[in-house]
Amino acid sequence: MTPRERWLTALNHQEPDRVPIHDSPWFTTVRRWRKEGLSEDESPDDYFGYELVGQGADRSMRLPTETLEETDEYKVVRDANGAIARNWKGKTSTPEHRGFLITDRDVWNAHKYLMEADDYRVDWASGLASNKRWRLEGKFICYNAVAGYDHMQNFVGQENMLMTLITDPEWAADMFMTSAEGAVDMGRRMIKGGFQFDAAFVFDDLGYRNGLLFSPRIYKELLAPAHKLMCDYFHTQNLPVILHSCGNVSALIPFFIQNGFDCLQPLEVKAGMDLIELKKKYGDKLAFMGGIDVRKMALDDQGPIEEEIRTKFAVAKKGGGYIYHSDHSVPDDVSFQNYCRVMELVEKYGQY
Repeated sequence: MTPRERWLTALNHQEPDRVPIHDSPWFTTVRRWRKEGLSEDESPDDYFGYELVGQGADRSMRLPTETLEETDEYKVVRDANGAIARNWKGKTSTPEHRGFLITDRDVWNAHKYLMEADDYRVDWASGLASNKRWRLEGKFICYNAVAGYDHMQNFVGQENMLMTLITDPEWAADMFMTSAEGAVDMGRRMIKGGFQFDAAFVFDDLGYRNGLLFSPRIYKELLAPAHKLMCDYFHTQNLPVILHSCGNVSALIPFFIQNGFDCLQPLEVKAGMDLIELKKKYGDKLAFMGGIDVRKMALDDQGPIEEEIRTKFAVAKKGGGYIYHSDHSVPDDVSFQNYCRVMELVEKYGQY
């Protein structure tokens, strides 16, 4: 089977020839791997045979960017949304946010027009060329879009966003719907312009290690309509919709299914997401991608990671509906040798 056939079969809750695969190593992880055996001229995607590729559009306000400060350790920049953040150079980490342009509803209303979709948000020449090449290679191609809560907190800041859910829910709902409508409009433009996709991949982090960022009630009332809008549109294009949401989002899964999501990723083990239990409870309605504990990949004793993959694959792959991915991304404490072993185990236990 081609990667495209394999993924679509799994997402349709049927058994392909083997479990589809993808993963997301940190850039510092790749840098380590190059010192340990990965060739400088070969990407992890090619070396390990990752099957998914993604394409999207510029969904920012497209304001002028500016470097405000730079040292050997970090760079402080004002981004295309007017937000200021410090980014560390030598490590993979969450940026330190220092300020945001959008501070209240009035400022949002004055800048909201900058979110409007247009054809200039897409790199048509190189994008279409890559899309055509990947189609010929049989890759599984996703339309990628950060949307909803996770998208808009980049404009207003997480603290302000969370407070707004309580103090001004109508504004929060407006931001979420504006984000979703933009994601749909840009997807529509790209498809009309010649891009061919096999699925939509929506990124919207709604949880953290200890649970949800906000209550299921707030999700249902303020964010669910935006999620449903996206799922409804992409389903009209015969595209399954994958949702990336970090943290423990178990309490929202019934809503995800109701809104039309077809697959959930990445199933963070350290946050309490249990792939086996989720498969048993929701596997007839939702596919799963991920759930393999990266902490076990870093151990010198490879017994635990083999047990992890063996036991979880035995349940998750049954009847289709499962795709291999780490339970978030691969950190730089995982050696190249250990990760090669991981992929050997994925190959071994992923066969049908």
